[in-house]
Amino acid sequence: MKYLKKVITLVQLGCMVTLLLILGNSSGVVKTQKTNANLNKTIDLIAMSNKIEEIVANDIYAVKETIVGSLTGYAADCPLCNGHLGCTGQDVRDKTVTYNDSDYGTLRIVAASQYNLACGSVVKIDYSMDGEDEIYAIVLDRGVGGTALDLLVESESYAYKYVGRRDVTYDVLRYGWKRSE
Repeated sequence: MKYLKKVITLVQLGCMVTLLLILGNSSGVVKTQKTNANLNKTIDLIAMSNKIEEIVANDIYAVKETIVGSLTGYAADCPLCNGHLGCTGQDVRDKTVTYNDSDYGTLRIVAASQYNLACGSVVKIDYSMDGEDEIYAIVLDRGVGGTALDLLVESESYAYKYVGRRDVTYDVLRYGWKRSE
């Protein structure tokens, strides 16, 4: 009898092993394994927004404000002009009409109201002149009011002939010179 119990136990054990092997190799069972391909790639929307704001703030050509005003031309030898720029004191009677800015390069010179734009402000004027679609200029002079700009040109006759007086839209790219800390 003891022998028979051992045989039955071995047969049962064999059947269970056989059953496990059959189920393990069955074509009906599909093992799938998923991997997370997005490890450490979660988008933090706040961080992304802050980075975009930083990029825009550091972009020197990002528009800070758009202003509607008028544009006229003037020359250093105009009847009410003394030939010196109000912001820098530079003598422009030698027909200087541009300024070399460390950030923007060569810019045209404009006069603006001290209440509208600080000295050193950079603007992009939507006006075509000398083959350019727009004029990049820096505020280095005073003598106009409101939102008007007065473009420094070579002579009064040039101002009358090529600039005149017109309504324009201009974008402020920089508000004054950066202060050194």
